[in-house]
Amino acid sequence: MTLTGFYTVICTDRVAATRDFYTGLFGFAPTFETDWYVSLHRPEGPPAELAILQAGHPTLPAGHTATAQGLLLNFEVADADAEYRRLVHEAGLPAVLPLRSEDFGQRHFIVADPNGVLIDVITPIEPSEAFAAAYLA
Repeated sequence: MTLTGFYTVICTDRVAATRDFYTGLFGFAPTFETDWYVSLHRPEGPPAELAILQAGHPTLPAGHTATAQGLLLNFEVADADAEYRRLVHEAGLPAVLPLRSEDFGQRHFIVADPNGVLIDVITPIEPSEAFAAAYLA
């Protein structure tokens, strides 16, 4: 397979609120927009795309029209502490998981989008000796 693109599509009953969340807080910009589907990209930094689809839309196969659940999006950033201040303290997002450092090599926190999709904001840090060997070259 020759991959020409890859992105996540969030199925939701809150298309506009979800678009506003990712454009307002995470720097995404629309590249295509209807009332039932929005395609987003990040104009800065590494390539990142995300799409939002109205749950139950006829383009979805029968039996697969539910809203997103059990989804975790990882956003790797230069400074998780600064993003914690911006998103939790300044923007008022509830921290589902407060800022902390993990032995496996992450300083991170988790917030949720309007659909309950978890967003893990991560800065890689040096792993503990116990986890260092788990990293593959």
